Amino acid sequence: MKNQIDELTLLLLYLTSFTDDYGLGEEGQRSWKGYPFGTLDELSEKRYIIGSKRAKSVYLTEEGIEQAKELMKKYHVSDHQ
Repeated sequence: MKNQIDELTLLLLYLTSFTDDYGLGEEGQRSWKGYPFGTLDELSEKRYIIGSKRAKSVYLTEEGIEQAKELMKKYHVSDHQ
């Protein structure tokens, strides 16, 4: 069950993400992190998200975005973008 919670949290982070400028003209997918910290820690350890513990949002890495897209197929979710 823990794995499914991590997967669905990553999917929700992706589906609720927005494009944001994080400096020097670079853009990234950002999402608010209103999810259990244990799950966010797991996603961070897998390098799917990055962000400061003090920030209220996280950035999705390229690996995280690709994994989220695979999860969209797995859970039959339409693309939000």
